[in-house]
Amino acid sequence: MLNTISPAAKADPNIALAGEIIGACVHCGICLSHCPTYQVRHEENDSPRGRIFLMKEMYERGGAPDARTVEHLDRCLTCLACEAICPSGVEYSRLIGHGREHVAAHYRRPPAQAALRRVLAMLLSRPRLFRMGLAAGRVGRPFRALLSGPLRAMLDMVPTAPLPAPSPVDRPQVFPAEGARRMRVALLTGCVQTVLDTAINEATIRLLRRHGVEIVVAAGAGCCGAPAEHMGDSGRALPLVKANIAAWLREVDGPYGLDAVVVNASGCGTSIKAYGHALRLDPAWAGRAARISAMTLDISELMERIGLLPPVVPTGLRVAYHAACSMQHGQRITRQPRALLAAAGFTVLDIPDGYMCCGSAGTYNLLQPAIAGELKQRKVAAIRAVGAQVAASGNIGCMTQLAGEVGIPFVHTVQLLDWATGGPRPAGLEG
Repeated sequence: MLNTISPAAKADPNIALAGEIIGACVHCGICLSHCPTYQVRHEENDSPRGRIFLMKEMYERGGAPDARTVEHLDRCLTCLACEAICPSGVEYSRLIGHGREHVAAHYRRPPAQAALRRVLAMLLSRPRLFRMGLAAGRVGRPFRALLSGPLRAMLDMVPTAPLPAPSPVDRPQVFPAEGARRMRVALLTGCVQTVLDTAINEATIRLLRRHGVEIVVAAGAGCCGAPAEHMGDSGRALPLVKANIAAWLREVDGPYGLDAVVVNASGCGTSIKAYGHALRLDPAWAGRAARISAMTLDISELMERIGLLPPVVPTGLRVAYHAACSMQHGQRITRQPRALLAAAGFTVLDIPDGYMCCGSAGTYNLLQPAIAGELKQRKVAAIRAVGAQVAASGNIGCMTQLAGEVGIPFVHTVQLLDWATGGPRPAGLEG
C-alpha cells in the first residue's frame, strides 16, 4: 500500500515504522474472514485493512485525527487474528499500538470518555483500588437498568458472589521447589487476577513446585501495563513496565539468578513479550527490556519444557479449551495447552470458530459493550455446542467474560493440570 507520509513526519521513528508496516499491506482482504468486528458490523472501516487505510490517512494528514478515525480504531479488539493469518506478514499489532498512542497524544476526547479511561487504567492496575471499586459497584449494581453503555457494562461485570480474600501467595516471597530444584523462575501474579480468582496463582505455584521449580514473587513487580497500553496511554503504561523490568532483573542478576519469567494470564504475557519493542528507543532501558521479553514464557510453554508428571487421579473429563486471542494470535501458542491437558488425562474438545474473539480483550468489553456482547453470545453458543463438562482457558479476562453463561464450570488450564498431578479438585468440579 503506497503512502505519502511526509519526510518530516517520518522523522518520528514510530511513524517511520508505521509507514513501513502500512507498505507491507497488499489490501488482499484475507484478514476480513478472521476479524471479529468486521464479522459483526460488515463495515470496511471496522476491518484490519480499513483501519490500516485510516491510519495511513491519519499520518499523511498529520495533527489530530478526526472523530471517525478514532471511532474505528477504538472498535479494534487487538485480537491479532488478522496478523496471525496475514500472508504478507503485516505487523498489525505494532501499527495499531502506535496508532492508539498517536490518538492519545493528539486527539481530545469528550471529558466523560477521557475520565472513564483514566479510571479504568488506574483501577485495573492496582488490586486494592480494584477491590474497592468492585465493592462500590456491588452497591450500584441493582440500579444498572437505569444506565447504558460503558457504565452499564461495568456494573454488569461486577461479580455477584463474594470476592475471595487476598491470597498470601501473591505477596513478595520465594517458594522452594519440592525435591531437587530444576529451575528458578519469577511469577507475575497479576492485578485483576489476584482479586477475582486467587485459585489460579495458588494452583500455578503448587504445580511448579511439584515439578521441581522454585518460584519468586519479586518485590516491586506489579501490573504489566496492558490496561493503559490498550488505550494508547504510554505515559501510564511505561512506568509499570520499567518497574517490572527492574524487579525481575534484580533477581536475574542476583546470587541465585532466574531461568524465566512465567506468566499465567496470556494477555499479560503478550504485553511482556513486547517490552523490548515498547522500549526499543530508550537507550537506558532497551537492552534490559529485551532481556526480559526474551526470557518470558507462558505457563504452558514452561510446563511443556519441563514435562508434565503422569496424572495421579483419573480425570477423564471432556474439556472445551478456549484459546485466548492473546495466546493463539498474540503469542502463537496453540499446541501446548491442548497437549498438556491431553497428557493429564482429559479429552480436549476444540470449539467451533475457535480463532474468533470472545469480546473480552482487556477493557474492550467495558468500552465497547455492544460489539463485545455479540461476540460473547457467539462464543457461549460455540462452547455449549461441543458437549463439554468443563471449559478451560489461559486468560482471566476470557474466563470473566464467559464463565457466567456457558452453563458448565470454567477454570484456568493450570488448575486442571494441578488437580491431575496431585492438587485439589478445582471448585465447581466436586460432582
